[in-house]
Amino acid sequence: MAATESRQQHIVSTLVEAHQDLMGVDPLAFRARFRKMAADPYAFYRGSAALFYTDMAQLDDAWADERTSRVWIHGDLHAENFGTYMSNEGRLTFDVNDFDEAYVGHFSWDLRRFVASLTLLCWQKALPSQSVRDLSRIYLEAYLGRVADYVEDEQSTFAFGLDNTDGPVYRVLQQARAARRTRLLDALTLIEDYERQFRDDGSIRVLDDDEHREVADAFDRYLSTIPDSERSRRRVFYRVKGIVGKKGFGIGSAGLPTYNVLIEGFDEAQENDIILTMKQSNIAAPSRIVDDERVRGYFVDDGHRAVISQRSLQTHTDPFLGYTTIRGVSFVVSELSPYKRDLSWEDLTEPEQMVPVLEALGQATAKIHCSTDEDSDHDLVPFRTETAILAAVDRSREDFLEDIVGFGEAYAATVREDHALFVDAFREGLITAVPAA
Repeated sequence: MAATESRQQHIVSTLVEAHQDLMGVDPLAFRARFRKMAADPYAFYRGSAALFYTDMAQLDDAWADERTSRVWIHGDLHAENFGTYMSNEGRLTFDVNDFDEAYVGHFSWDLRRFVASLTLLCWQKALPSQSVRDLSRIYLEAYLGRVADYVEDEQSTFAFGLDNTDGPVYRVLQQARAARRTRLLDALTLIEDYERQFRDDGSIRVLDDDEHREVADAFDRYLSTIPDSERSRRRVFYRVKGIVGKKGFGIGSAGLPTYNVLIEGFDEAQENDIILTMKQSNIAAPSRIVDDERVRGYFVDDGHRAVISQRSLQTHTDPFLGYTTIRGVSFVVSELSPYKRDLSWEDLTEPEQMVPVLEALGQATAKIHCSTDEDSDHDLVPFRTETAILAAVDRSREDFLEDIVGFGEAYAATVREDHALFVDAFREGLITAVPAA
C-alpha cells in the first residue's frame, strides 16, 4: 500500500511540475486534457511523457555511451506519432510527426518508448503476449537494418512516398492525396466583399487591437526564421489577411495558447490562401533529465529547439516551419495543412496486418536517428550516429533486442497500473492544481 501511494504521489507531482505554469493559466483546459488521458492506458501514456523520462533517469541503460547518449531523438515516439505531410519539394511523404518533445539524448529512449506504446496498443487489442514480442522484434530488426544501410552508404537518404509503399501506409498517403486545400479553407473561412476571412464557428477568439498588434509583430519576426530559399519563392507570400486566437488541441496541446494566421498563398487567387498555426512551445520532456550544457546552451528557446529538431529529423519538412516569441514566450509556426493524415491503428487488428507497418516504422525511426549527425548543417551531434549505434548494439545484438522488448512488456504493465492510480488521484481531487469537477 505504501509503495502504491508513493507511486501515485510521484505521478501527481511529476505531471504538476511539468505543466504547472499552464495549469495556473488555464486549469479547465488541463481538466479536459486529464479527462482524455483517463480514457485508457494508451491515452494516459501519450499524455505523460514527463513521467516516462523521470523513470528513464533511474534506468541503467546498457546501450548508452559517450556517443549513443547524444543522438537527436524524437522524444515522444509512440505508435500513433507517424503520418503524412507535403514536403517542400511537393512530395507527399510518410514519416514521423509531432516534434514537440524532440531533443538530444539516448537513442534507445525512442525505441523503448515506441515498443512500450506498441505493447500497450496490442494489449488493448487482446493480442497474445508472444505475438506482441514478435511484433516488437520486427520493428527493432527493421530499425537496425536501416541503420546498417546508413553505415554502408553515408549519403543514403530515403523517404516513404506513393512510389515505394503499399498496404496501410500507402492507403494513408492516398487519403492525404485526396485532400483539397479548398475544403479546409471552406471549413474555417468565408469570403465577404471579395476578401477571405476567418469564419466564426465558435472555436475562434477575436483579438483586441493590442493583442492583434502583438501577434502581427511576432509574425513579422517569424519570417526571418524561414530559410531564404523558401521565403523568396513568391513575393505575394505571407501577406496577412486575418489573425484569430484558438485553444490548443490534442492531448499534448491542452492549455497551450494558439493563433491561426490567414495569409496570401502561392498567388492572389482566393483558393490558394494558406492558414498557419502559431502554437506556444513546451519544454521538451527529455530535457528534464539531460544535463549536458552543450545541448542546453545550443537553443535560444523551446520554439527554436522544436523547429531545429524538426528540420533535422524530418526529410524536406514543412516550408512554412519557423518560430517567434510573444511577450517573451516562444511559439512554433507551421502550416495547417490539408495533407496531414495520421496513421490509424483502428483497423489493424491482426499481427499479419501490422508486420509491414512496423517494418516501415522501424525504418522511419532509423532515418531520424541517422540523418542528424556530422553530415547535417549543425554541430550538435558531431559524429556518425549510425556507426555509433551499431558499435554499441553489435557487441550483443540479441541482448539488445531482448532488453528493449522486455522493457516494453514490463513498462506497459507499469503504465496500466499508473493509469489506474492517475484516474483515482484525479477523480478524488488529489491533483489540486486541476479541478476534477
